[in-house]
Amino acid sequence: MRTDFTKSFHKQYQKLPKKTQTQFTERLKLFIADQNNQLLKVHSLMGKYRGCSSFNVTGNIRAVFKMEASQVALFIAIGSHSELYE
Repeated sequence: MRTDFTKSFHKQYQKLPKKTQTQFTERLKLFIADQNNQLLKVHSLMGKYRGCSSFNVTGNIRAVFKMEASQVALFIAIGSHSELYE
């Protein structure tokens, strides 16, 4: 699987604490190895993120992505539940 990241994702990622950035890296590795791993809690989204999915990075931090092709995940946003789903 290949991953791509939007400019807005990079900006949001840079604002996260280093610990959270490390946690995202670990979860991303897990996602690449097995998209259906139960630890990720991957789920489809509604509203402004219709057609996208997200996975849990921490208890409150989510990474939003869209499958662009069968093996390309485009990461769109990362942040707390309340920041993303206002």
